Amino acid sequence: MKGQEQSVASRVLRGLIVVIIGVIIWYSPMPTGVKPAAWHLLAIFAATILGLILTPVPMGAVVIIGVMVTTITGVLKIGEALAGFANNTVWLIAAAFLFARGFIVTGLGRRIAYLFIRAFGRKTLGLAYAVVGSELVLSPGIPSNTARAGGIMFPIVRGLALTFGSEPGETARKIGAFLIQVEYQATVITTAMFMTSAAANAFIAELAFKTANTYISWGTWALAAIVPGVLSLIVMTYLLYKIYPPEIKETPEAAEMAHRELEKMGPMKRDEKILLFVFFLILALWITGQWTKIDATIVALLGVSIMLITGVIKWDEVLAEKGSWDALIWFGGLVMMAGGLNTLGLMKWFAGTVGASVTGYSWLPALAILLLVFFYVHYAFASLTAHITAMYAPFLLVAVSTGAPPYLAALTLAFSCLLCASLTHYGTGASPIYFNAGYMTQKTWWVLGFIASVVNIVIWVGVGGLWWKVLGLW
Repeated sequence: MKGQEQSVASRVLRGLIVVIIGVIIWYSPMPTGVKPAAWHLLAIFAATILGLILTPVPMGAVVIIGVMVTTITGVLKIGEALAGFANNTVWLIAAAFLFARGFIVTGLGRRIAYLFIRAFGRKTLGLAYAVVGSELVLSPGIPSNTARAGGIMFPIVRGLALTFGSEPGETARKIGAFLIQVEYQATVITTAMFMTSAAANAFIAELAFKTANTYISWGTWALAAIVPGVLSLIVMTYLLYKIYPPEIKETPEAAEMAHRELEKMGPMKRDEKILLFVFFLILALWITGQWTKIDATIVALLGVSIMLITGVIKWDEVLAEKGSWDALIWFGGLVMMAGGLNTLGLMKWFAGTVGASVTGYSWLPALAILLLVFFYVHYAFASLTAHITAMYAPFLLVAVSTGAPPYLAALTLAFSCLLCASLTHYGTGASPIYFNAGYMTQKTWWVLGFIASVVNIVIWVGVGGLWWKVLGLW
């Protein structure tokens, strides 16, 4: 009872902090050239972001309250406040969550992972690459690293560790700690590789368009990320094998375990075959979207419709998919607020003000400084969404105002605010799942996370920047 009272008191205190900060900004003197409606919406937006960080109530509830305040204060009309929920990118993510549910309920996600392990898992390094390969294949169709890494891959990785007698504690370094870290760093990298591999990615694309008029399609995102992403996966896995080596180097038992699990599953079921067909269909349509002109959201809804018609997922399962509807709520509300700030002229004012303050600075060193600050400030965030919402648009505006090519700035910051999840044991939804398995100390996690961050920055900015130049994106 005492613990519950302390929890309630903590939530109330955090809620009061959010309200007080919002009120302070609301009544602060408005800068010259800023409309009252824009300034007041900024106050609500800032309070909402702080609410996402402090979480006095769940994230979706914070955004709903923010949407309500925009209307009850008269900042926006009700139609304007609800416009974000009609955004096509919002529905792309909601539909992708429903599609991801198919991987879990049919068992296709587990089957793919075990197939990789059976084929490549006879040596520890091969086993690690099998885990990474599974993560890569699953990532375009599962827009949540918590669902992907936690719901599908974690039980498999944990089972592999137990197969070799590797438990938290004295036997952790036999193989378990290595596999835990390999999979976690892999899911961080794949989270950045596709617009549909994390719910926040589509929000980044939306902000890039509204902030810098830079349109990033599903295909553009995937094409830009594929070279640095695959290179990062290869290098990171091998680097961990060298700097944090497992004691066990031969793993024939892993392939045997995968073989046994596949035998238990039996031949591919009808629903798995249908889902596999749908998966390849929507990937093909997403990749060719710039030529077919079929919107990515329509493609996602097509996949969900086929799954519903064929019974791969049931309507009750759609209704029970909390992640989908939660994403729709918080994503829709944030899109509305970001769009409102742009429409009311605050973004234009901010860009002009910042542009004037950085006159004389070359864009390249300015972008490098912005990137490093933007990346490592994630130590202060326990949510990628909160980090992106608070900092992506302002940092992109600053970068563009220095003369940085819009696509280069948009992509550099976009990938950075996803790869930064490597740093801590609370950086994204999958982090506590893997850290709480107990295979390594916080110090070890943070040291490996920092090393991973340096490797990712070098590859994604260095090799990635050259790749984007070849693609003609800047």
